[in-house]
Amino acid sequence: MTPVRNDTFSDAPSRHPLSPDSDPPGDSIENKILDAARSCLLDFGLRRTTLAEIARRAGVSRPTVYRRWPDTDSVLADLLTREIRAALPDTHGVGPTRPLLVSAVVTAAHDIGTHPIFEKILRTDPEVLITYIVDRLGTSQRAILDVLVSAITQGQSDGSVRGGDPHTLAAFVLLTAQSTVQSVRMISEFVDHRALLDELGHAIDSYLAPAERSS
Repeated sequence: MTPVRNDTFSDAPSRHPLSPDSDPPGDSIENKILDAARSCLLDFGLRRTTLAEIARRAGVSRPTVYRRWPDTDSVLADLLTREIRAALPDTHGVGPTRPLLVSAVVTAAHDIGTHPIFEKILRTDPEVLITYIVDRLGTSQRAILDVLVSAITQGQSDGSVRGGDPHTLAAFVLLTAQSTVQSVRMISEFVDHRALLDELGHAIDSYLAPAERSS
């Protein structure tokens, strides 16, 4: 049996410096490789995706991939980080920060929960997620925490978010949203998905509200 990859959501940066004779960072080839990895993951799942197939679908050689990533797991880790970063909460707007943050978290929870890659992982490789539910943070989760900490700090400055350590508040918001996203299928026959997301919004809003507003 093919072993389960436990470092797909690596908690260390997976990008490695390019060699002097390689293409510049951020070039179109890198995006082509990540797009090819996305196609492979959707077709085969995490464990059955190979670097050779990624290279073939990207129309490049394996050495071209190796100049950017040391192995398949690192390519997939960067792919997942790219896809989740695209769904990160946008907390900018006019008015108090808290309602903007709550709306952004609910939207992100919906976008990530219905993302085809996340759905594929849940169907074919759900055990890969266990490490990041009970053991350690991945790169994507750290990126989400950075956004949440920044927004909560801003909300505390404008008075719309209660006092407290921003990192602790951000961690609780992440865990609450993450639990909702990962468990929604378990109770889908009893609760409508949209209704559950509304409840997530109410929970986060009440949690972050200053005491005089939550009473």
